Amino acid sequence: MSSAETPPPGPPPGTEPPLLASVRVLDASRVLAGPYCAQVLGDLGAEVIKIERPGSGDDTRAWGPPFLGELSAYFLSCNRNKRSLTLNLNDPEGADLFRELVRSSDVVLENFRAASAAHLGLTPDRLLALNPQLVICSISGYGRTGPLSELPGYDFAIQALSGLMSITGPPEGPPYKVGVALTDVLTGLHAAIAILACLHARRTSGHGYAIDLALLDCALAAQVNMAQAYLTSGESPPRQGNAHLQIVPYQLFATADGWLVLAVGNDGQWHRFCAAAGVPELADHPDYRTNPQRVAHRQTLVPRLEPLLRARTTAQWQEILLAAEVSHAPVWTYRDLLAHPQVAARQMRVTVHDPDGQPVELLGSPFHIAGGTLPPPRVPPRLGADTSAILREMLGLEEEQIEGLRGRGVV
Repeated sequence: MSSAETPPPGPPPGTEPPLLASVRVLDASRVLAGPYCAQVLGDLGAEVIKIERPGSGDDTRAWGPPFLGELSAYFLSCNRNKRSLTLNLNDPEGADLFRELVRSSDVVLENFRAASAAHLGLTPDRLLALNPQLVICSISGYGRTGPLSELPGYDFAIQALSGLMSITGPPEGPPYKVGVALTDVLTGLHAAIAILACLHARRTSGHGYAIDLALLDCALAAQVNMAQAYLTSGESPPRQGNAHLQIVPYQLFATADGWLVLAVGNDGQWHRFCAAAGVPELADHPDYRTNPQRVAHRQTLVPRLEPLLRARTTAQWQEILLAAEVSHAPVWTYRDLLAHPQVAARQMRVTVHDPDGQPVELLGSPFHIAGGTLPPPRVPPRLGADTSAILREMLGLEEEQIEGLRGRGVV
C-alpha cells in the first residue's frame, strides 16, 4: 500500500465524539469577532450557547438586506452550530442566572465595555471566582490597558488606525478599507487559538485563564511583512494598489477581455514566464534578472508587461501560464467561485434545513481533520429558540419558573 493510500490514524470517521464535544461555551459577545470565534469552536464540536437580549438579540439579526426569512445574511454568516438563549443581563435576576451558567461552563466569550462588565458584576476576576477553571476571553477594540482602552472599537476605525488602510488602495487618491470586516475576523481567529491553548494548558495547570484580545493588536500583528518593513527601514510602505511591495511582477494586469493576477514568486518562475510569453530577452536583462532588480526597476518593467498581457485573453494566458508552471489567477466573483467544483469538493457550500424543513445555503467550515470527528453544520438559531431547553438542562428550572422569568422580561 502506498503512503497516499494509508488510512488516517485512529478509528473510522464518525465513530468518536466531535473534537470539542466536552467543551461548553457561553457566547455573550455580539456582532462579529466574538460570534465568529464561537462559530469556529462550534464547527469543531463545542456546545455553544449564544446569550442574546430578549426581544432583539444580536445586532446583526437586523443588519440587512438580504434576509432569509427572519435571519439576515450577516447573522447567518457567523452563528451556525449554536443554540440561542435569551437573557437580560441588565436585570439582576438575569445576571444571577448567567453566573449560574458560568459555574458549569468551560469558556465565556464577551465583548462588554469594561465599565459595563464592572457594572454587571461580570468582570473576568468575578467570573473566575465563580469557576476557577473557566477560560474567559474578553474582546475589545483596544484591549483592557493603554490610553485607548475605554474607546469603542469598530472594524472600519481599526482598519484606519492600524495602518491597514495606509497600505490599501491605489497609489493615488484616498486610502481604502478591505471589503470585509477583516480585523473582526482576524481577532475571532486569534481568540479561538488562545482559547484552545488555554483549554490545553488547563489540563495540567488546573486553573483557568483570562484572555484580553484587542482588534487593534490583532490587526497590527496580521500585517506581518508590511509592518516589519517599516520597523526595518523606518519608512512607511507606500500603497501599491494591486501590486506587491517586495515582489515584481506580482500584481493585477488587464488582459484582452478581463483581469489576471500574475504572481511571479521567484526568479525561476520569471524565466519561465518570459519564455512562455515570447519575451526571453527580458529574463536576463541586467535590470530584471533578479527580484530585487525587478523591484528597483518596477517603473520600467511593468509598462513593458502591460501591453503584453493585454494582447491575449484571460483564458489564453491561463493555458500558457499553467503549462509554464507560473502562478496566476483570474479574478472571480462569488458566483464564479461558489459554482466551481473545487468548492463542492471541499464542502465549502452546504445546504442545511431550518426547523420548518426549509433549505438554507451556508458557507461550509474549512476544517478537514483526518482521524477526527466534526459535527454536521446546523442552521443559525432563531432568537431564543433554545431558552427553555437550556434552562431546564443546565439549571434544572421547571417550565413554570421559566414562564415566570419570561413574564418579568428576564428571558
